[in-house]
Amino acid sequence: MNILFWLLLLLLSAAGSLFVGVSSLGPLDLLYGTAEQKQVFWLSRVPRLLSILMAGAGLAVAGLVMQQLTQNKFVSPTTAGTMDAARLGMLVSILFLAGAPIIVRAGVSAAFALAGTLVFMFLLERIREKDPIFIPLVGLMFGSIIGSVTTFFAYRYDVIQNMTAWMQGNFAAVMSGNYELLWAVIPLTAAVYVYADRLTLAGMGESFSKNVGLSYRTVVNTGLVLTALLTALIMLTVGMIPFLGLIVPNLVTIFRGDHLRRNLPYTALAGAGFVLFCDVLGRILIYPYEIPIGMTVGVIGSGVFLYLLWRGNRYGF
Repeated sequence: MNILFWLLLLLLSAAGSLFVGVSSLGPLDLLYGTAEQKQVFWLSRVPRLLSILMAGAGLAVAGLVMQQLTQNKFVSPTTAGTMDAARLGMLVSILFLAGAPIIVRAGVSAAFALAGTLVFMFLLERIREKDPIFIPLVGLMFGSIIGSVTTFFAYRYDVIQNMTAWMQGNFAAVMSGNYELLWAVIPLTAAVYVYADRLTLAGMGESFSKNVGLSYRTVVNTGLVLTALLTALIMLTVGMIPFLGLIVPNLVTIFRGDHLRRNLPYTALAGAGFVLFCDVLGRILIYPYEIPIGMTVGVIGSGVFLYLLWRGNRYGF
């Protein structure tokens, strides 16, 4: 179907989600409602929606880039240790840069995310077993080691409660004034689109890239920097959203084939739509309470991940 159809569907769903929540709020309340209802809409509902859309699109695009560079459909910020390394960077910023501006803390987190991803790429180059299912399992183990180190030092310095907010994604606390860092996701995603053809060539291998006159390491490092920045910005704002960068690009690829530039808009829309669906689901399942987005995406995402593993094993995916 035409991308305009999916964009329209996403916009209609997004508009409907603005009126789902504990506070009673309807479209007419925007005109005739109380001052409190209007404040809830503009200071909470709208920022929450915008953060959902940008976070979902950003993580999905980050996963697509990682899969292209590694030529492995099971690699993503979740299965390559990128998210865990970003969380370790957040711990370091809490311990040593508590009073620093949020942009500085985001930079530290992004630097750790990039370092963790580079270590994973280093391990990937030296793994003799290139089975597509084995590689992400190595990444999960690598991420678990980083996560254990983070948890140890968080307990050691009594900041585990500060880290809890980033262990599980949650949009409930998003309000005007604490989500604006996510606007950077838009130019970063645009940069990925501009760089898409070079990322595609780099994904074909170092030898092929050099034969066509492409600086392989420069392109790969640029792609990894973009991925690390997207992951760190989203984690710093809303916390960890597992498996999103893995399942959405795979589902888009299943229906549309492998073409990075053409798939990017669909991947971004699908990521935003998937997170929006999971967020609304989390708001209504145990209403008036709310299930964090990290849990709903994690449960659905892990199920889809298992399906993809089975599908990959069966079809040589």
